[in-house]
Amino acid sequence: MKVGIETRPSFSISQNRSNLGVLKEIRRYFGCGAIRYSRSDRTYKYEVRSVRDLVKRIIPHFRRYPLQGSKKRDFELFARICEMVHQNLHMSPRYLREIIELAYQMNPSGKRKYKKEDLLRVLGEVKG
Repeated sequence: MKVGIETRPSFSISQNRSNLGVLKEIRRYFGCGAIRYSRSDRTYKYEVRSVRDLVKRIIPHFRRYPLQGSKKRDFELFARICEMVHQNLHMSPRYLREIIELAYQMNPSGKRKYKKEDLLRVLGEVKG
């Protein structure tokens, strides 16, 4: 956090309770991650937050079995971000700026906790 912004990529799949078994199978297949209940949308989520597991297990799977449509482009951006974080590039304001730009190209209709401009402003206040 020496740059003032925490960078934490994660992969998740959401399902209703009736498909909880599917999430358990996915978790067993990847051999990493966790399943949790989300009260906000009343679904179960399989999540992988370990950057190492993302780079070593999740990303290689989707490189072998590519997603289709708009998710394909989002995946490539996500994979690039994960690889940069895995290399600790997010600790540098220069590369963190690139990570922010890439992240805000993903899922443009999704909800965001912070505005991109606010993150870049915080980053601009960091020397280095």
